[in-house]
Amino acid sequence: MSLDPGALRSLARDLGVSTDFWGWDGTRKQVADTTLVRVLAALGHEVADDADVRRIRGDRARAAWAATLPRVVVLREDREESLAVHVVDGTPVDVEAILEDGSRRPLTQVEDFTAPYDLDGTRRGQASFRIPRGLPLGWHTIRAHTSEGAHECPLVVTPARITVQDGLGDRRAMGVQAQLYSVRSPRSWGIGDLADARDLAAILGVRHGADFLLINPLHASRPVPPMLPSPYLPVTRRFTSALYVRPEDVPEFRDLPEHARQRIAALRSEVSPANARADRLERDPVLASKMEALEEIFAAPRTPARQALFDAYRAREGRGLEDFALWCALDEHREELPDRTREELASPDSPAAQRARTELADRITFHAWVQWVLDEQLAAAQAGAREGGMRIGLMHDLAVGVTEVGADAWRLADVLARGVGVGAPADQYNQQGQNWHQPPWHPEALAAAGYRPWRDQLRTLLRHAGALRIDHVLGLFRLWWIPDGAPASEGTYVTYDHEAMIGVLALEAQRAGAIVVGEDLGTFEPWVRDYLTERGILGTSILWFENDAAGNPLPPEDYRRLCLASVNTHDLPPTAGYLAGDHVRLRHELGLLERDLDEEIAVDAAAQAKVLDAVRARGLLDEDADPREDVEATVIALHRYLAQTPSLLVGVSLVDCVGERRIQNQPGTDSEYPNWRVPLADQDGEVVTVDDIAASARTARLLAAVREAMDAT
Repeated sequence: MSLDPGALRSLARDLGVSTDFWGWDGTRKQVADTTLVRVLAALGHEVADDADVRRIRGDRARAAWAATLPRVVVLREDREESLAVHVVDGTPVDVEAILEDGSRRPLTQVEDFTAPYDLDGTRRGQASFRIPRGLPLGWHTIRAHTSEGAHECPLVVTPARITVQDGLGDRRAMGVQAQLYSVRSPRSWGIGDLADARDLAAILGVRHGADFLLINPLHASRPVPPMLPSPYLPVTRRFTSALYVRPEDVPEFRDLPEHARQRIAALRSEVSPANARADRLERDPVLASKMEALEEIFAAPRTPARQALFDAYRAREGRGLEDFALWCALDEHREELPDRTREELASPDSPAAQRARTELADRITFHAWVQWVLDEQLAAAQAGAREGGMRIGLMHDLAVGVTEVGADAWRLADVLARGVGVGAPADQYNQQGQNWHQPPWHPEALAAAGYRPWRDQLRTLLRHAGALRIDHVLGLFRLWWIPDGAPASEGTYVTYDHEAMIGVLALEAQRAGAIVVGEDLGTFEPWVRDYLTERGILGTSILWFENDAAGNPLPPEDYRRLCLASVNTHDLPPTAGYLAGDHVRLRHELGLLERDLDEEIAVDAAAQAKVLDAVRARGLLDEDADPREDVEATVIALHRYLAQTPSLLVGVSLVDCVGERRIQNQPGTDSEYPNWRVPLADQDGEVVTVDDIAASARTARLLAAVREAMDAT
C-alpha cells in the first residue's frame, strides 16, 4: 500500500514534527518525506503506508479516552485550567488536588457537553473540573475517585514569572565570563577547578565589583580516561565532573597519615607542571591523578558527623545518584566486559544491574562520595563569591544534551529518543549545519514521567547557583532532530510543550533563588523572545549580532533590559582575534565556508566596520584609531558601548580582560581544532593565572571602564 505524502505530513504536524521551516537565508524550506518517516519512528510511530497513518491516529484517540487523567498537568499560578476526566459514561467521579503539604482541595465540576466515545464496546464519557488559579507553587497530585478506583497524576503549579532578578533593583549587574578549566593557579592540578573558581570569584568581587562569574558547564565526564574535552558533551547533565575537585580541600585530607599525604603530593607533582603550559590543556592525566588522590582520601575514616552529612546527601539525591554511581562503577571496567555482559547491563533495572549494585557496593559508595565532595566544593565556591561581594555569585551553564553513550543515555533511556541526534540547521556561521550527536528528550515520554527527570536535573544544578544559563534555550520549545547517519541539513524541528518545560524551570529557579538566562541566539520564531521575557527569563545579546530592522548596529538604548549582554561568546574568538578576522580564516582552513574566503572576509569586515562606526559616533573610540593596532582601546570602547544599554546583566569575557586572542571552540569541528583545550594566556602568549588576575592592570582598566559606564547610565 502506498503512503500519501499529504497524510504523512498532516500526521507529522499533529505529532509536533515540522514539515517546513525558515532557513537562515530567509527562505522557507520543505522537509523531505524520508526525514519525516525516520523522525516519526524515533517518536515510536512506524509509518510505512496509509494504514499506519490511520492506525496511529486511532491508537492515540483510544489512549486519550482510555486514560482517566492526563499524564501530567502543568499550569501557572495565575491561571485556572479545565481538567478533562474520562470515565465509564454515566458513572460519578470526584476529583481533588492533594498539595505538597498534605492538604486537600476538592475541584469543582463544570459543564461538559463532549459526546461519549465508544472504546471497544464501552462508552467512555468526559467530565470536566476546574483547577482554580492561586494554588500554591509546587509539585502536587490530582486524584480522581471513580467506580473503577482511584487514579492520580502530577499537578505542577509554576510561577507566572521568575522574580529573582527583581532583587537586583535599579542597579544593574556586571560580571565575568570564563572557561573555568582554562584558568589555573599555582595550586591547580593542571586544570582550573572549583577552588580556582572560588578564588577567582572572590578576586573579581572584591577588587573589581563584579556581581557574577559565569563558568562553563561542569557536568560529569567518564570517571576514567579518556574523556571528551567538550564541557558541552557530558555523560550526565545532573552531576559534576571529578576534574573540578581540589583534593586538598576535602576535610578528610587533613587527617591523612603522612605517607598518604606524600602520595597525593606526588600525584599532583605529576600534573602540576602543566599549569605553566600555554599551548594546550590535557585533561586525561589530571583526571587520572585526581581519581587516585580521591581514592586515598576516601579510605580515611569519616567522623560520625561527616558520615551523617554524606548519608543525608545520598538520601537527598536518591535513585538518580545511585544509578549514576553504579554507571561509574561499571564504566571503570567497561572495556573488559564481554559483549554479552554489556547487553545484560543495558538497563539500570536489569537483573544484571541489580546484582552489580550488591557486588560493586563499595565502588558505588565511592562514586557517590566523590559527588558529595564536589557538592561541598560547589557550595564553598558560591559562598566565596557571595562573601566577596557578588550579588549573584556563580552562574552555572546547562548544556543542550549528553553523549550518545553515557550515564544519562543509560539511566534515562525511557525518556530519551533513539535513532536521532540533536543539532542545528545551517546558519551564517555554520553553513553546513551542526550535529551534536546527542539523544533528545522524547516529548511524550518526558510528559509521561511527569517531567521529573527535568526537575531533578535542575534541582541539583541550582543548589549552589546564583544564576543558571541555559545553552540553546530554544531547545525547550523545539529541537533540530537529525536521523542517524544523515547530514545535519536533513533534519527537522520537533516541538516540546514549552509551557511545561519553562514552567518547571521557573518553579525550580524561583525556589532556588536563581536568575535564569537563556541563550536565545540563532533561528527562532519572533514570539519566543516575548514569551521568555513574560516568564522572567533573561535573553542573550551579543554586540556583533544585535542589529535593527535595517541591518544597522542596534543603538544601546534599544537593547532589551531583561538580558545578559556581552561583546562575544565562547563560540567566537576573543575580541582581539575577532577584530583580526581570525574566525573567518579558521573556518576557511577547516572547510566550513560555502562562500569564497575573500568574499567572506569582506562581508565580515563590513559588519565589523558598522559596529565600530557606531562606537565612534558615540565618542567612545578615536576616529583615527586602528582597531587591530589599538586593541585594548577598542576592547574598552566596545564594552563601554555595551554598558550604555539598559541590559540588566553585562558580561565581560575573561579572555578580553587579559588580551587573549585564541578561540576556545570552533563550532562544526571535532579533532580538526583543539576545542576546549586552550589555556588562558595574554596577548604575548604567556599563561595568566588566577593570582595574576588579582594584579592585572589590563583587567582592572577594562572592568573599571565597564563599571563606570554602567554607573553613569
